[in-house]
Amino acid sequence: MSPLKYFLFLILISSHTFGQNVIDIGSNREIFVDSYLLDRLNGVEQMMHHPRNEGIVLKFDHPWEGNFSAYCTIIKDEKVYRAYYRGVPSAGKDGNAAEVTCYAESSDGINWVKPNLGIYEITKNNNVILANAAPVTHNFSPFLDQNPNALKSQKFKALGGTKESGLVYYASPDGIHWTKMQETAVFTKGIFDSQNVSFWSEYEKQYVCYFRTWSGGGFKGFRSVSRSTSKDFIHWTDPEPMTFGDTPYEHLYTQQTSPYFRAPQIYIAIGARFMPNRQVVTDAQAKAMNVNPNYFKDCSDAVIMSSRGGNSYTRTFMESFIRPGIGLQNWVSRSNYPALNVVQTSDEEMSVYVNEDYAQPTAHIKRYSLRIDGFASLSAKMNGGEVVTKPFTFTGKELEINYATSAAGSLKIEIQDENGKPIPGYSLENCEEIIGNEIKRIVSWSGNENVAPLSSKKVRLHIVMKDADLYALKFN
Repeated sequence: MSPLKYFLFLILISSHTFGQNVIDIGSNREIFVDSYLLDRLNGVEQMMHHPRNEGIVLKFDHPWEGNFSAYCTIIKDEKVYRAYYRGVPSAGKDGNAAEVTCYAESSDGINWVKPNLGIYEITKNNNVILANAAPVTHNFSPFLDQNPNALKSQKFKALGGTKESGLVYYASPDGIHWTKMQETAVFTKGIFDSQNVSFWSEYEKQYVCYFRTWSGGGFKGFRSVSRSTSKDFIHWTDPEPMTFGDTPYEHLYTQQTSPYFRAPQIYIAIGARFMPNRQVVTDAQAKAMNVNPNYFKDCSDAVIMSSRGGNSYTRTFMESFIRPGIGLQNWVSRSNYPALNVVQTSDEEMSVYVNEDYAQPTAHIKRYSLRIDGFASLSAKMNGGEVVTKPFTFTGKELEINYATSAAGSLKIEIQDENGKPIPGYSLENCEEIIGNEIKRIVSWSGNENVAPLSSKKVRLHIVMKDADLYALKFN
């Protein structure tokens, strides 16, 4: 950034009214999928990063799985990755008796096996964990219960069902053997014609359920989302429709809302955006591809949203998070639907899974990878830029960042008081220039990493960047 631009930026900061509410971020990791911490950006933008296609990891090739397998959930349970999905070979009414819940597992999130469980006699050997349980098996959606008071016999919980049945409560000690916890539904005030997701919120200290409703009531308007909460997973509050800020409604076939595993106060929703009657594939092409004739006259992609609790989503990015791939097989109805949950698959990488080739003999799950924390970044080009945060308090003794620069790029961070005045010892001049590409780097000022004297005090960060990306920051 030129000296003149820098001077003008400082004038802009000083002219701003510094009377904002002070945020307490504690020792939470902050990622940049929303503007929660951001006050002023100049020459810096919030940039969405697209996951990298890592190929097919799971094919729906058993006779009880097939073309219409869907609504996948991925759970990382310590050293075991567990996958759950609906198996059904033929199209039919939601909640029909042919629908089963299938299971696969992995030691690394990359190489998957379908164990022969023998729980149900569909064939001599199969990977089915729930059958003869319609309509629950239409959209059975489990989670690993992080509630510290959860019973060991209910380490895993799940909801499933349709509008006619309501959402039915199941639990399991091992994620494989499931028990219906009561005959009547625990929640009935929704449409539920999609994957309805629930989890224990460490941030809100309660169970949360995000489920399918329509913006116009009944089956009218746009496919949308509502939310309910519970203290015991049995008694639920009345639904609240989710809002989307000042962005327009779009058909959200799934929303896949879950706490980000490195920042549980932020819920990441990687959902399926459905474009009804937006036809790409011709009738002749569909016939040649062997697509079910009722499932090629729409298209879908994946979008990313976020929430910090309550009934609002933030849609910082309206563009597609994961675009349909090359080839007409990716442009059929109800394909490109993300699985529930983002999981870590290496020290530097996390993975998103996507249901592709829907209504086709080649239906499968594909893995996509992202840098840890890498949904979005604060990004500056070579001519440089500046960011000033809102005033906040923190708890900790060091500032950790996840960042990347070019060989010519750099990043510096200044800690200011709440009025924007550099704090002695923590100014830009004191900050050691940060160059490199690291998931974890501790910021230092003249060799000093200790920020404990500023803990609990009202501060701002002034970040100067060029040809660099800042993915996350956290006080430890």
